[in-house]
Formats: sequence, structure tokens, C-alpha cells
Amino acid sequence: MTIRKKESALGKGLDALIRPDFTDEEKKEQKSKISNNERRRKDKVKADLTKSNKYRDNNKTLEHLENKSNGKHIKNSVDQTLVENVILEVRKNPRISLWSAKSAAVLRLLKKTKPEFSISKEASALIEEAVKDKYPELWEEFKDREI
Repeated sequence: MTIRKKESALGKGLDALIRPDFTDEEKKEQKSKISNNERRRKDKVKADLTKSNKYRDNNKTLEHLENKSNGKHIKNSVDQTLVENVILEVRKNPRISLWSAKSAAVLRLLKKTKPEFSISKEASALIEEAVKDKYPELWEEFKDREI
């Protein structure tokens, strides 16, 4: 095998007509692309794992709360560091997203028919009332906090 150098086609005879599929530089570029893609994939897996660990930890807390909620004080069973972390997150971004076609239709109709109707204010009031009714122990945890 001969090492092919980049040079003009003059004097190369048949080699000038038949080119290799990849040059050394193209092979290096392809390897770096593969390693970059592999690195991105690994980073995504790590991020997904971190999210799933947070979800699992939150579910453990909720299971613990559900087990303790039969008559005992709930405040002692909530991990206060978790509560503080949630408060910090909510201060940065208090928004939530949800999908409900029927609710969206009703609220948009109200916006078009009622003067100065605010979908956000109405949705916030409805969700707060529903959350307060469904999770009263957790609601109490955040009730007196400045959020």
C-alpha cells in the first residue's frame, strides 16, 4: 500500500481518475463528529437520569406524605430542603403548562365574549382552588411562605 499525498492530478496516471472514498482528514472529521454525537448522547442520558432521580425523590416524598396523612401532622414529614428548593424554583419561574382542549375552548370563548376577561387569572384561580382541595396538607406547607 502506498501513502497517498494530496498533490495535483498531473503525473498520477490512473490514481488521478480513481479517488479514495475518504482522505485522512475526512476520516478525522468523521471520527470527531461521531465522538461529538456520542458525547451529546451521553450528556442527554445524564440529564434525563438527573430528571428521573428528581422525579423519584419527589414521588418518595409524596408517598411518605400520603402514608403520614391519616391524622398526623404533615409538616414534620415534608423534607424542608426539598420545600426550599421548590420555592427557589417557583420564584424563578412560577409558570406551569397544561393541555386541555375543552378548557382552552371554554376560556377562549369567555375571552372573546366577556370584556377584560383574563384567561391567566381565571386559570390560576381555578387551579389554585383545585390544588388546595385535592392536596390540603401540601397547600398548608406553602400557605404562609412568601412565594
